[in-house]
Amino acid sequence: MKERQCDILIVGGGTGAIGAALAALRMGKSVIMSEETDWIGGQLTAQAVPPDENPWVEQCGATASYMRFAEGVRDYYRRNYPLTEAARHITNFNPGQGSVSRLCHEPRAALAVIEGMLAPYRSSQQLDILLQHVPVSAETDGDRVLAVTLQDTRTGDQLVVSAPYILDATELGDLLELANIEFVIGAESQAQTDEMHALAGDPQPLDQQAISWCFAIDHLPGEDHTIDKPADYDFWREYQADFWPGKQLGWQDVHPITLETRNRGIFHSDRPPTGGFGGSPGDFWHYRRILYKGHYSPGAFPSDITLVNWPQIDYWLKPLLGVCEAEKKQALHECRQLSYSLLYWMQTEAPRHKGDGYGYPGLRLRHDVVGTTDGLAKTVYVRESRRILAEFTVCEGHVGVEQRGSQITAEQFADSVGIGSYRIDLHPSSGLRTYIDISSYPFQIPLGALLPQRVENLLPACKNLGVTHITNGCYRLHPVEWNIGEAAGALASFCLNKGLTPRQVRNVRSHLRDFQHLLSTRLGVPLEWPLYARHATR
Repeated sequence: MKERQCDILIVGGGTGAIGAALAALRMGKSVIMSEETDWIGGQLTAQAVPPDENPWVEQCGATASYMRFAEGVRDYYRRNYPLTEAARHITNFNPGQGSVSRLCHEPRAALAVIEGMLAPYRSSQQLDILLQHVPVSAETDGDRVLAVTLQDTRTGDQLVVSAPYILDATELGDLLELANIEFVIGAESQAQTDEMHALAGDPQPLDQQAISWCFAIDHLPGEDHTIDKPADYDFWREYQADFWPGKQLGWQDVHPITLETRNRGIFHSDRPPTGGFGGSPGDFWHYRRILYKGHYSPGAFPSDITLVNWPQIDYWLKPLLGVCEAEKKQALHECRQLSYSLLYWMQTEAPRHKGDGYGYPGLRLRHDVVGTTDGLAKTVYVRESRRILAEFTVCEGHVGVEQRGSQITAEQFADSVGIGSYRIDLHPSSGLRTYIDISSYPFQIPLGALLPQRVENLLPACKNLGVTHITNGCYRLHPVEWNIGEAAGALASFCLNKGLTPRQVRNVRSHLRDFQHLLSTRLGVPLEWPLYARHATR
């Protein structure tokens, strides 16, 4: 078995991993990163989900490196696509003109930009990325993780990588289980967290947010691109959850905030919905549209392209965590079947928006957009991970508007290592509970939430930090996850440079001050919200 060493090992290649790697590399550390698929970038690429962002993201709501990424995506389109002159001069250009975000883009564009940001470090061999590698075991000694064994999923070969600091950037917090690090899964109880929207009874570890297997489609009226009938189609065609207003395959869904029934078709009209970013999506087509053909020279593209990450493909029948491998595989299989079933239903049986029949056979599955042969994204979109038992856990009382009461901002953390903003947005869960979608204040990321209670040299680098089932709902989004990873990568590098432990950095005021100065001045990580945004609600 081969062995390698580096300063910082990042296991997982998702959004947080990119932020972590960039921070560590800028601070001169050697980095090895592993990734289970053949695309780094996680939510932005392999899961195919365009970023959900806060309203102030272009001014103050993200780190400097994330903003370089976002502007890099826009420049990618300006350099390579036949934009109209009008589109070319749009400030904060939105390639897909989707209503969910100011930056709706194709996954491959994000991949190209991320690869470009990391390219100099790969050429100098300061960074090595091991694609299609998964962690299979971890070697520990007391309160330290010494090494992780990675397996090449193509060949079966194994590689042992040792490092003084190891970052868990896997989508499900896999290292926490492999290294026997204390963690939490599922929904806590009110007795545990004192949260208004936590469970009133016992905690439910198997109550986890829905997962979604996303896919991209375009629409070519007059053509027939109907896929083969999925094996599980008859089940999904008839399935209806008790909390849902209609069949899973249908145009009815639930407003996540009011829980009122909505009726939305795939097409509402030929015009985008009103309301702009953050407004009502109007219909499903415009919601996460990632390519808007109107931005480009006439005839350049036969159709818009939209990304299907809609309520109809939220899979909540089985959890991924706390179950055996066979049950996990079955859940992933059923999730894939649900996505195929929605597409087949839309192609064959969906009521058309003009009331003139059923089915849109011209909907075409765009496997090339997501980089697969089967048409679905390379991996499932995961909303909830294992979460470390942390030195400090962010609860609803720290960020939730209703529970904060007369306090008109989120909790201000003296050990802040970043900021974020998003509603506390929980999708229906495997506990068969409907949405929890409640207002939050723009918040900070406390350093204490990045420190496991016991282990000294493993740090969370994505949504596996010290949050609850409830607060995961606002800490799990793209810019926040990037910031979490960037703070973890910087912390590991700072500790190596200073001969300190992460706990010393948090607990000794002078060390904390020095680290926060590094984040804010050298890396461009904002640590607090400006006053004009601090009191806002999402």
